[in-house]
Amino acid sequence: MTKKKVWLASLTAPVMIAMLLLLAGSPSVTANDQPDAATVEVKIDNFSFGPQTVTVPVGATVTWTNRDDIPHTVVSTDGVFKSKVRDTDEKFSYTFTKAGTYPYYCTIHPKMTGQVVVQ
Repeated sequence: MTKKKVWLASLTAPVMIAMLLLLAGSPSVTANDQPDAATVEVKIDNFSFGPQTVTVPVGATVTWTNRDDIPHTVVSTDGVFKSKVRDTDEKFSYTFTKAGTYPYYCTIHPKMTGQVVVQ
């Protein structure tokens, strides 16, 4: 075998794939500080939504969990989603299918607000 063939044969599969992608001009890969996962969690605690603002991709599901010892609701200000009253440890989920900004609040405690940004 020639030196070139021996060198190529010694490469591991991941290294060979990376080289091929580099040579082929593969598209760039970027990292995102928000997960691409299908579900994002918002905690209701101490009369607040945390985090107060979440940014998710289209198709993501946001799940709110009441960690307070009193009931709360999660209601979109524009009528897109509306939970029933949630007691301690109860959850409410909504899947966002369109891009946009969705402000929401607790109908029992209207000063409690949050928003979901869908990109």
